[in-house]
Amino acid sequence: IEATNEGSGNGDANKFQKNNKKERKRGQNKNRPVYKDDRATHLCNTLINGPTDKKCALENCRYVHDLQQYLAAKGEDLGEKCVIFETKGFCPRGVTCRFAKSHLDEEGRNIKAPHYDENTPPSTFNGITSELQIKLRKRQYDFSKCKKFIRQAESIRDKRKADKQQENGNGKEEKEVAEPEKQDVEPVNANEVKMELDEPLEENKPLGSCADDDTKGRDAVRVPPIDFKEKLVLSPLTTVGNLPFRRICKEYGADITCGEMACCVPLVKGMTQEWALSKRHESEDIFGVQLCGNNPNIIAQAAQLMQETAKVDFIDLNIGCPIELIYQQGGGSALMRRTNILELTVRSCSALNPQIPFTVKMRTGIYADKSVAHDLVPLVEEWGAAAVTLHGRSREQRYTRNANWEYIEECAAKAKQMPIIGNGDILNFEDYTEKRKIAPHVSSVMIGRGALIKPWIFQEIKEQKHLDPTSTERFEMMRKYVNYGLEHWGSDTKGVENTRRFLLEWQSFLYRYIPYDLMLNPPQKINQRPQTFMGRDEMETLMSSANSQDWVKLSEMLLGRVPEGFTFVPKHKANSY
Repeated sequence: IEATNEGSGNGDANKFQKNNKKERKRGQNKNRPVYKDDRATHLCNTLINGPTDKKCALENCRYVHDLQQYLAAKGEDLGEKCVIFETKGFCPRGVTCRFAKSHLDEEGRNIKAPHYDENTPPSTFNGITSELQIKLRKRQYDFSKCKKFIRQAESIRDKRKADKQQENGNGKEEKEVAEPEKQDVEPVNANEVKMELDEPLEENKPLGSCADDDTKGRDAVRVPPIDFKEKLVLSPLTTVGNLPFRRICKEYGADITCGEMACCVPLVKGMTQEWALSKRHESEDIFGVQLCGNNPNIIAQAAQLMQETAKVDFIDLNIGCPIELIYQQGGGSALMRRTNILELTVRSCSALNPQIPFTVKMRTGIYADKSVAHDLVPLVEEWGAAAVTLHGRSREQRYTRNANWEYIEECAAKAKQMPIIGNGDILNFEDYTEKRKIAPHVSSVMIGRGALIKPWIFQEIKEQKHLDPTSTERFEMMRKYVNYGLEHWGSDTKGVENTRRFLLEWQSFLYRYIPYDLMLNPPQKINQRPQTFMGRDEMETLMSSANSQDWVKLSEMLLGRVPEGFTFVPKHKANSY
C-alpha cells in the first residue's frame, strides 16, 4: 500500500476541492449530534441494589421508582459477564448495570462476590469531593497563599521595570506585545490580592524563600524533582486522552502521563465535569494535570487547589492551545505574547510547592513566520519552571506542515539546566531516532497523535523494532479499552454510551494505522493517509475504514446495538472523511 499525503500543506490539495472551490477540512464539527439520555428514565438510587422496603426520602424525586417498569424499559443485558464484578467483586451500578444478571440473585438483588474486600483501596484518585465543592462554590477556600506569591511576583516584575526605565533614562515603560482584551474569568478584587511582603525581594531570588513556615518545613525534606530525562511522555490530549486510554498507553510503555487540559475557572468554581479531567489511575506512576487560563490569579488558585487536594506529581501550564475561543480570551497560545502575565503565572505557581514541579507546554509561536519560543525558554527557566515541552509548530500552523525539530534543538540549546521535551510527528521508532539526532539537547520526547494511531509506539521505541499486531490483537486492545471505560464511566446505560462515544473518537485515529507488512514504502509517516486497501482479513479491512458507520459497527461488537436514532460524527473535521 502506498500512503498518500493528507494535504496538510505538503502536497496535493485536490482532494479538498468541492464545487471547484478549495475547502480544507480543519477545526471542529461544532454542530455534530451528541447522544444524551433522558435523566427521567434513570432509576432512583434507593432501588439500585434491587427490591427494598426503603422509601425515597425526596418528595419531588424525578427518577423512576417502579423497579419492574424500569427493568422492562432497560432491555436485554449486553453480555453474560460484568467486568467490574469479575475484577472487584461488586458492581456499584446494581440492577442498572447492562450486565446485571451476572451479579443478581434469584430475587433480583445485587450481590457481592466472595473475593470482594471493602477495605481494598481505590484504584482511581482525584476528582472533587462534595465538601470541597461546597467550599469552592461558597468561596470559602483559603487562597491567601497563592495571592501572596502573586504579589511577590509583581514586586519582582515592577522592580525590574523600574530598573530598566532608570537605565534607559527616557521614562518610557516597558511594553509587551498587544494582547487580546477579552477575559473569561471573574475580576479579582485588588484589595484581596494586595498583601504586605515578609521581606523585599530581589529579581532572581526564588519566591519559595519567602514562603510561609509550612512551605519551609516541606522544603527541608524536599523530595527530589521528577527526572524528565530520557522519558517517553504521553501528550495531554483533549477528549481522547482520557483515563482508559492512558491505561492502555501505560501498558505499552509510556513513562509519564498527563490528564486532559482543564480550564482554571471551572476548576476554581468546583464544576464536577472539569474536575473529572484530573482523575488518575493507580498505574500512572508519574502523572500531571494540565491547566489553561488567562489570568495569573485564577491559574495560581487552580494550581494551589491541585497541589493541596489532588494526587499529582507535576502541574503543566498550556500556553500552546490554538483553539480560537481560548486564544481570543487571552489564554492558551495567547500567553506567549502576554509575557508580563506569563511571568507572574510561572513565578507564582513555581513557588507554591517545590515538591510538585510546575512545567510549561508551548508552541514555536503565534505565527508561522515569527517564532518566539527561543526567547521564551530562557525566561521561563529564570522564572522557575521545572521543564518546558515544545511542540514544533506555531498556532497558525495547527497540525499542518511538519514539526520543526531544528528549531526545537535551537530552543533546547538555550536552556541552562531545565529539561526540554520535544513534541511533534513521531509515529515509529525511526522517527524517534531521527528526531533525537536532530535535537541532541532535547531531554525527552512527547508523543500525541502517534500514540492515538498506534498506542504500541512506546514499546516499539523501547525495543527499537516494528510491531505489527494482528486484527485480533488490535480488537482485544479495544476490548480492554472498553472494559476500562466501563470501570471508569460506569456499566449502566449512561456509562456504556459514554464509553462508546470515546471509543469512536479514538477510532477516528486508529483507522489511520497501516499494517507494517502491507506498506509499500515503510515506515508510515504521520501526515500521510492510506489509500483504500483490503486487509489480511475482514476485521483488518473494517478497522481501516474511513467511514464512521464502520466504526459504529466495531463498537456494536463490544457494547451492543446503538440506541435508536444514534449517529456519530467525529469531533475533528480532519478525521471525518
